[in-house]
Amino acid sequence: MHDLADWLRLTSTPGLGPTTQRALLAAFGLPERVFAAGHSAVAGVVGREAALLLDTPLDDQRLDHTLTWLETPGNHIVTLADPAYPKSLLEIADPPVLLYVTGNPSVLATPALAIVGARSATRQGEETAQAFSRALAEAGLTIVSGLALGIDAAAHQGALAAKPGLTIAVTGTGADRVYPARHRKLAHAIAEHGAIVSEYPLGTPPLPHNFPRRNRLIAGLSAGVLVVEAALNSGSLITARLAAEGGREVFAIPGSIHSPTARGCHRLIRDGAKLVETAADVLDELRWSRNRQQDAPRAAGQTTLSELADDDPQTAAVLVQIGFDPVDIDTLATRSGLTVDALYAILTPLELAGRIARMPGGRFQRI
Repeated sequence: MHDLADWLRLTSTPGLGPTTQRALLAAFGLPERVFAAGHSAVAGVVGREAALLLDTPLDDQRLDHTLTWLETPGNHIVTLADPAYPKSLLEIADPPVLLYVTGNPSVLATPALAIVGARSATRQGEETAQAFSRALAEAGLTIVSGLALGIDAAAHQGALAAKPGLTIAVTGTGADRVYPARHRKLAHAIAEHGAIVSEYPLGTPPLPHNFPRRNRLIAGLSAGVLVVEAALNSGSLITARLAAEGGREVFAIPGSIHSPTARGCHRLIRDGAKLVETAADVLDELRWSRNRQQDAPRAAGQTTLSELADDDPQTAAVLVQIGFDPVDIDTLATRSGLTVDALYAILTPLELAGRIARMPGGRFQRI
């Protein structure tokens, strides 16, 4: 408890930023040695004003709250001195000194891909994010996102639907708070099948300036960032920029030239992001082995889309007749010559396989 108190005191001292905290740790080692070093020694590293800040005692209430939080199974604190600290974050320019983790900290060390995008996403965008996330999770990648509305939530849901599927949510609040509140059930599922991570002290509310800052952790934990729908002022573009600056891959899914939520993706592609149309495009670019996906045992009755199409020429024909523009069931019936009931018997398995999406107005579209 004494060691934890020193870490909390160092990271919660008002006015003592992460850069100064890391400088002190680099000079003296563990926090307890920082506080035992004396004013003159500390001032020689970070200056007199910062040295005086270290006289601020740790709030006993904060320590008690943190200790109580840690008593709950699944809650952890991971520091820079901890072997569980993710090595990928050590590569970024501003790694946090301390992480609050709900779930399994070992997930932070797994190969990961971030999927981010618009909060006000279209239904098609959310379904696309889910389909990509599920396929990439089934290939063995952990999906990282930010628990926000829209694309973030869809990315987490897609990963959770994979067998197995791991996902990490990086939040802009304290790890003891769920924002938005409507994602409480989703957050619980993420903690069971991955981890929720925050660098902010427990109890931190959803302050606007915290969310752009947390984006560097989303990028830092990942081998690459896939952007699915983003406006020109989207925070997802910040994540993509940070990923590129950190030597990570940046991927973007193109959309309609008439859609405001596609313009951010189009800008990324113009600036050098890799245009992707399938999950395989991402895996190939990352040179990711899909052996785990191919060797994984299937659930009883599970089949791949290619097998479905090969075994049933009528299914393959319907896919061709759908095309890549949204089509209603009556138009599809005219094109195929099949009854509506016969079409639904074909469309439902294709939807479950993630190859078509149900659009507003009862229309269908290939993904």
